[in-house]
Amino acid sequence: MSEPTTSHALHHQFLRFAAVGASGTAVQYAVLWCGVELAGVSAAAASGLGYIMGSVVNYILNYFFTFKSDKGHGEAAAKYFTLLGIGWCINTGLMWLLVHQLGWYYWLAQVLATGIGLLWNFAGSRWWAFKPAGAAGK
Repeated sequence: MSEPTTSHALHHQFLRFAAVGASGTAVQYAVLWCGVELAGVSAAAASGLGYIMGSVVNYILNYFFTFKSDKGHGEAAAKYFTLLGIGWCINTGLMWLLVHQLGWYYWLAQVLATGIGLLWNFAGSRWWAFKPAGAAGK
């Protein structure tokens, strides 16, 4: 059997990342719904809290399953949560802008923010947070 091409490997890694991300997204969406519908919290605040809670689940699954990282947890976690901190700002900022300033329905805004976050988090995870030591530009 031949070695998979780089684009083939990238595609499979992205699919694993998206599958893992679905667990964190489920946590985030549950917190969003509970916050808005049950607790009366703003959509941006509920989404931001859910993002933080889902990111912990995603770190563990991405470290072992998606990227099979050889980095120590100190380095990998520091980079991953720095990356996700920026992602949190993107997510929460978009929710504030779209829902509270432009009047979008909060679920529509969240789906858009999730899609943008997926691309941001994958790129940063693959090419920075979980990048193997000595890997030039994989």
